[in-house]
Parts: sequence; structure tokens; C-alpha cells
Amino acid sequence: MLGLKLPTDPRWVNIVEKNIHEILTDHAFCEQKATSTAISFIVLFPEYTDLVQEMTALVKEEISHFKMVHDKIIARGWTLGRDRKDEYVNKLMTFFPKGGSRVDFMVNKLLYAALIEARSCERFRLLSEEINDAELAEFYRNLMASEANHYTMFLGFARKYGKREEVDKKWQDLLNFEAEIMKELGTKETMHG
Repeated sequence: MLGLKLPTDPRWVNIVEKNIHEILTDHAFCEQKATSTAISFIVLFPEYTDLVQEMTALVKEEISHFKMVHDKIIARGWTLGRDRKDEYVNKLMTFFPKGGSRVDFMVNKLLYAALIEARSCERFRLLSEEINDAELAEFYRNLMASEANHYTMFLGFARKYGKREEVDKKWQDLLNFEAEIMKELGTKETMHG
């Protein structure tokens, strides 16, 4: 369903289980960055009313997810750790060349967001099925559907505002590029790494 070309190695969950605090901290910051991304769409593309409406709803949802993850951290007697670079996102963002039209920029940004949400959904599914912590398994099962909806929303907007054939080619090329990135990742207790 997600179209990912390379699934996460299930052994990644074993890495996560050794440091739950780290994955929860990383996850919290992923939700904060998702909130910021939604806000950036509103700021950059205010004339696209339907996009602004959806991004406004997404801001509320993503910040509520941040709070949910933060609450899990507090409930376990921890504090939110510091943010760190997201190697996955930084590498992913090098795919599309700079420049081009404003619409191209928006479409590319939408495709990046769709792929990040798709990978998050896949990782949430894996955690919900494989992690030995029953509370977190249920938590990630519940979040999984939201991520899938976000992925399809971003991809849908890219296809709506870009030329469908070009967007679909870009999407497939980006999926292939992401698979190459994923060959190097999956060894850290981070949501995408």
C-alpha cells in the first residue's frame, strides 16, 4: 500500500527496545517537525485554500501527537531529550534539484512529506507488531492509521497541483532513491534512521 521499495529490517525493533527513551525523544521531535512542515505549507502557499485548510487541521493533529509522545516520556519518569539531526530526512531532501517553478517546489515538498509519512507509517506498523512493550505496541498501532492518511493526503495534493504523469514519475524515482538511503540506515534507535 505504501509503495516503499525496501522494507525496514525487523531487527530495527531490537535496537529500539534497548533504548526506549531515545526512540520516544526522536519520535516527539518528528511530530514537532511534522507540525512545522504543515505550518510551512500555510506560509509558503496561502493561495491554495484547500491545502491551507488541510494543513491547519494537520497542525492540530501533529502537535497533539507530540503531546501524546511527550506524555509517554513523562509517564516513564523521563524528560524530553535534545533534538538531533535526522540523517534520513537530510539525505532525502537532496533528491530534487533546487530551482524550478513555484508549483514544482510545492509538488516536490509534498512528495518529500508523503514519503516521510509513509516511512513513519511503516515503522509504526513494525513497532505495533514486534515491540515487546504492550503499551507502546498499542500506542503505535493507533498512530499508524493517521500516518497512512497523511501520506495519501500529501501525495493527493501533489497529484492535484502537478501534472499527474510527471508527479507519478517523480514519486517512483523518489521511492527508488529512498530505498538506497534505507540500505545505509536502520541501525539506530531513531524513527527513520
